[in-house]
Amino acid sequence: MKVLMVCLGNICRSPLAEGLLANKVRLKELDIEVDSAGTSGHHAGDPPDYRMQETALQFGVSINHIRSRQFVIDDFDAFDLIFVMDTQNYNNVIEMAQTQEDREKVKFILNELYPRQNRAVPDPYYGGEQGFEKVYQLLDEATDAFLSNIKEQ
Repeated sequence: MKVLMVCLGNICRSPLAEGLLANKVRLKELDIEVDSAGTSGHHAGDPPDYRMQETALQFGVSINHIRSRQFVIDDFDAFDLIFVMDTQNYNNVIEMAQTQEDREKVKFILNELYPRQNRAVPDPYYGGEQGFEKVYQLLDEATDAFLSNIKEQ
């Protein structure tokens, strides 16, 4: 299985989600590939925001190797599941979908915790340190729930 995490700039939420899930997959020796992308290319090639890197490291997860890239149409073919962080990301990705199969791959990551509620992972970029920790907690729980949910299927 291949999973793509998507946010706006691919420097806060989606690289953290990638790092969290990749770390859990590695520890559990699961056959899941994880990547991340942004709907905007403004930060292409950049590492994750230093505040998100520091927050992740506080909890033992390194994301400093990740580099931002923009979501592209070919990602629909390359990934089995595309997790978005909020409604704007969802709409941006869905607009690029070519088929119903493409659209069905796109899910809100917090639906793993709160089914069919389409809750957003808040963007911590303009907030304080607590915002980054809140995002960490949400994505940590959501990635745990995802692995639990696929195990049940």
